[in-house]
Amino acid sequence: MNKPLTFFITDDHQIFRQGLRMALSDDPALECIGEAGNGKELLEQLKFIQPDVILLDLKMPEMDGMEATREVRKQFPDLRILILTMHDDDQLVLHLLEAGANGYLVKNTDADEIKLALHSCKDTGYYFSDYVSNLMLRSIIKKNAPAPTFRENVELSDREKEVLLLICDGCTMAEIGEKIFLSPRTVEKTKTSLYEKTGAKNSAGLIMYAVKQGFVS
Repeated sequence: MNKPLTFFITDDHQIFRQGLRMALSDDPALECIGEAGNGKELLEQLKFIQPDVILLDLKMPEMDGMEATREVRKQFPDLRILILTMHDDDQLVLHLLEAGANGYLVKNTDADEIKLALHSCKDTGYYFSDYVSNLMLRSIIKKNAPAPTFRENVELSDREKEVLLLICDGCTMAEIGEKIFLSPRTVEKTKTSLYEKTGAKNSAGLIMYAVKQGFVS
């Protein structure tokens, strides 16, 4: 049996945490390994446990979700962050993605989509609902809209372009390696190079860069 995906819930409402944990408990491929009531508690617990994905609320005391996202990305760059909140403000979503969030869901999302989002964040590095996908594309093509900034005059190698397009197709690192006959380590090094060259902070940022530069439509 494959090792289950581990996740961690951060929300200041204990009843919501309990309800979410129960709603996801029927999936044997998922395992909740901890909870926190705010970003400060989350960072303390991350010193001892490392989940695959963090489910993170935005409005919390002591340290909110935006600050927690930045701190997690700084201290634990490989952890996936899935925002789950009541807020659906367009600019806020874009700022969170730029800060390093790997996905964004509103709290009225059903349990099946949350499960899908968790697995997608773990396997591909991101999850975009239809709402977020449309928002990202609108922000890029709409004049003067807020959008993440990327480095100018970037020159990508053929290999980097190939890996970038496969990331946009939703391929995992293992799948990319199989498709273009590279070792997982080489794929990861190429992805790291893409981050450094473009200024993107995660896979979501790479996809936004690819759309903005016309690599994908």
